[in-house]
Amino acid sequence: MIRVYLVAGELSGDLLGSGLMRALKALHPDIAFRGVGGPRMQAEGLDSQIPLERLAIMGLVEVVRHLPALFGFRARLREDALAWQADIMVGIDYPDFNLRLARQLRATGMKTVHYVSPSVWAWRQGRVKGIRASVDRMLTFLPFEASFYRAHQVPVTFVGHPLAEELPLEDDREAARDKLGLSETVRVLAVLPGSRRQEIAFNAPTFRDAVALLRQRDPELQVVIPAANTQRRDELAALGMDQAGGFTVLDGLAWMAMTAADAVLLTSGTAALEAMLCHRPMVVAYRHGQVTHWMAQRLVKTPWISLPNLIAQEEIVPELIQDAATPEALAETLWPMLEHQAERQQIGERFRALHRQLQCGASERAARAVLEVVEHG
Repeated sequence: MIRVYLVAGELSGDLLGSGLMRALKALHPDIAFRGVGGPRMQAEGLDSQIPLERLAIMGLVEVVRHLPALFGFRARLREDALAWQADIMVGIDYPDFNLRLARQLRATGMKTVHYVSPSVWAWRQGRVKGIRASVDRMLTFLPFEASFYRAHQVPVTFVGHPLAEELPLEDDREAARDKLGLSETVRVLAVLPGSRRQEIAFNAPTFRDAVALLRQRDPELQVVIPAANTQRRDELAALGMDQAGGFTVLDGLAWMAMTAADAVLLTSGTAALEAMLCHRPMVVAYRHGQVTHWMAQRLVKTPWISLPNLIAQEEIVPELIQDAATPEALAETLWPMLEHQAERQQIGERFRALHRQLQCGASERAARAVLEVVEHG
């Protein structure tokens, strides 16, 4: 029997962990799981030692306030993994907690793997030394992440991205428009101004004004906004970005909105990856506070901020950041994407190629890497 100690600290990690556990069971039926996980991982057979929500603490102030409890949980899990005589510890995301736990366990001789790279390639690259001391293998979603770790002598396996499995290579724009009640003959723009309150405050007014300029060129332009939650929906309405303002606001359904669209305007983050996997041309724009921007310019070490450009290692998505993100610049950059079908098709084919690159059975590849570490180190 192989004993696998898994620690997920958030619901997103619970989803990844359950897929990994299913793949591990398929490859090695004589296997046991213990650690921390949510309902999905428990349904796959995890004996969870701490409720997931006790670890899922967000925000600097909240984390600082809960530090004594988190230190206690980490000590408890260390002792539990050793007492259970685990063959390997797999930390799933949640890097500040999991990489420290992995380092403590690895010092005792236990094998360790971390699933989902922190953004060490983008900022605070010195952290890679601690990662090298903490893990026997890093599992990455994205190929440029694997290249970074190889350059820093950290054993790594690129496993692909689970989202690339969920979103189809052949998207159905007609079906998406039908479900959203949108005509096939109109131009459609999907707008995603962010999932956080500050992102809405800094970006949504500029996006709204860019839409107004685009509507001067095409009064029939349909604009769809998938709101992240009811709070964001209310904040958008206060800015006139609601039905009364000529916007179609959805409760979630981001993938459907992007699939239905001719082009997408969004802030950076996972949404840019999702738009790429929906094969839609996009403009990435981001504004934040001047102090934050000043700090980011000095800390971030990558030439691009959007995942499609980082994956391609070239600029295929326009990025308009801070002062460059004006309504005029956004409208001018978006209009050719909305107007020219040939340009949309060309970008769509490039995105499908990147989609194929990421679509390689992430859970199974991660499981094979975990078993390889157990057997060979």
